[in-house]
Amino acid sequence: AQGEKVTLPCTFVLSEEDEGPLDIEWVLIPADNQKKEQIIIMYAVDRIYNHYYAAMTGRMQFTNPDPRSGDGSLDILNLKSADTGTYQCKVKKAPGVQSQKIQLTVHVKPARTKCSVEGSQEIGKDITLKCASQEGSPLLSYDWRRVSGTQELPATSMLNKNTGELLLKNASQDYSGTYNCVASNRVGTDECSVELNVTPPINTAGIIAGAIVGTLLGLCILAFLVFCCCKKHREKKYEKEVHHDIREDVPPPKSRSSTARSYIGSNRSSLGSMSPSNMEGYTKTPYSQVPSEDFERTPGQNPTFAPSKVAAPNLSRMGAVPVMIPAQSKDGSIV
Repeated sequence: AQGEKVTLPCTFVLSEEDEGPLDIEWVLIPADNQKKEQIIIMYAVDRIYNHYYAAMTGRMQFTNPDPRSGDGSLDILNLKSADTGTYQCKVKKAPGVQSQKIQLTVHVKPARTKCSVEGSQEIGKDITLKCASQEGSPLLSYDWRRVSGTQELPATSMLNKNTGELLLKNASQDYSGTYNCVASNRVGTDECSVELNVTPPINTAGIIAGAIVGTLLGLCILAFLVFCCCKKHREKKYEKEVHHDIREDVPPPKSRSSTARSYIGSNRSSLGSMSPSNMEGYTKTPYSQVPSEDFERTPGQNPTFAPSKVAAPNLSRMGAVPVMIPAQSKDGSIV
């Protein structure tokens, strides 16, 4: 497994016929036959050489510090997936040579495994529990188990060990609980858990009806506010037009006092030319008749005065000045 330590064995026995210095080599045989072998570590002339392969510098060593004892095994520390390959051990001592090959495969343990629920967790629905490891060498295998309640998977469940999916058909409320998934391969395991809560279906019709009623109510309130604003605006506009409306073609009304003054003034002018001959006309007209605002005098018509026996009207109420009215005695003189 990645991150662990591995020992590649290489043992030998020296015979009496073997002469000369001992030479031990470990080489990495490339997958491509056209490439040369790469020396990893070597023992020669009672000395170890381990600087040939930079990718394993500091991560490899002979199992036995003295390979002359007949043990030339190699230890590789903190394995990496890139260390996968074919390794060969060569033992040389004249006149003979021995070698053996070892296939090393570095696996990655399952890691960062995550569990999830797919589908609506409602009664009668199909629910899928998913499990997947983001790290791990093939072949990964997944297994689900229930860790709460009866601790047995529902009878309608269907498990796919290769994909990690657990299908629960026609879910019921009894399916609720905690489920655990274990991901495994040849070198390790990893696991995760998920909580399943099966509930009754949501009343979608009630929710939709409530939303519609709320929307209509909001529109009604908005329409009422718009109506009130428009009505208030029209009232202000009408008041403003009435306040500034000036009719220039209508003359101002005449007051009763000014009409009375005009009437009295005309009488004064007539009195200035009074004579015994024209006094008779004044006595025939009753003075108690007060001219109205619409009083109009025709040209050439002189006003007449009432006899002295008729009381004079109170002209002070009309805003006019009192006038002394002449009268004629029995002998014909003016009094």
